[in-house]
Amino acid sequence: MTRKILFACVLVVTLIVTRLEPAQAHGLVGKRFLPATLAIDDPFVADELSLPTIFHIQRRGSEESAPTKETDLSGELSKRLSPDLGLSLGGTFKILDPDPGKTVSGFDNLEVALKYVFVKSEAHEMLLSLGLSWDVGGTGSKKVDAESFSTWTPSLFFGKGFGDLPDQLGLLKPLAVTGALGWAVPSRIHTKTFETSEDGDVEVKKPLNPTVFQWGFTFQYSLQYLQSYVRDVGLPAPLNRMIPIVEVALETPIDGRDAGHTTGTVNPGIIWFGRYFQLGLEAVVPINAASGKNVGVLAQMHFYLDDILPQIFTWTPFHGVLGSTQPR
Repeated sequence: MTRKILFACVLVVTLIVTRLEPAQAHGLVGKRFLPATLAIDDPFVADELSLPTIFHIQRRGSEESAPTKETDLSGELSKRLSPDLGLSLGGTFKILDPDPGKTVSGFDNLEVALKYVFVKSEAHEMLLSLGLSWDVGGTGSKKVDAESFSTWTPSLFFGKGFGDLPDQLGLLKPLAVTGALGWAVPSRIHTKTFETSEDGDVEVKKPLNPTVFQWGFTFQYSLQYLQSYVRDVGLPAPLNRMIPIVEVALETPIDGRDAGHTTGTVNPGIIWFGRYFQLGLEAVVPINAASGKNVGVLAQMHFYLDDILPQIFTWTPFHGVLGSTQPR
């Protein structure tokens, strides 16, 4: 059933994009360059590779689990199918170190996602995208609590630069905001589990798999935009290619025992971008006790495949070779 749904979504979006005018791809909307963000997915489609993304944080214990140090090593490959439609594949290797307890590791579920840019305004440095991701149940390891059921998440992505502000507010022009709003729906409402007591009695449990509202924002200030289009303040390399950023990544269950209780993190950090790749580093600050115990860290190396080898990586089935996407 899930294969039929995925095929239908691909077919419908493909038929739409082959009849629309193409838009520019990764990172550029008007004069604005928006980087690939670390915690919140950006609104562009592109030929790119995030490898590795490293995440580490201390999780608080609960009645059912011990305090645990979590380390995630992730990778994601994204490929344009047209100038406006992209497909991505992502995977995460998790290392869980409970105290007390034995360290366990394994892969989380594979994630497959489609994204389609349907609005783009060069003059207002704005774009909107629709996405659909599929967390493929049963593809990960039970040792790291990978779910046996799938989760489908339709999402809306947006990006807006403030270069269209009046000149009196020139120092605000390098500011940009991006965000994502998603509705994560599990394919199975309940998961049946069996627990054996010390007396040998078997208890059947059917916990609810909640629907979750996933939402987040980023606030960015481009020092390159400041120097190029507002005021040359004489920043040397590598400062002139840096973007201070704050990401806010949140989740709110819609039903179940934790309904309405939001968890998440606020991630202040910095992104440096070059011609062919970018580097990002952020602190991960939990917003409450349920989100984490201490400040964590998030780091990423991200490659622009569409600029590294454009004749190879930018071939598409509907529009031929698209070529590089950043001005040389």
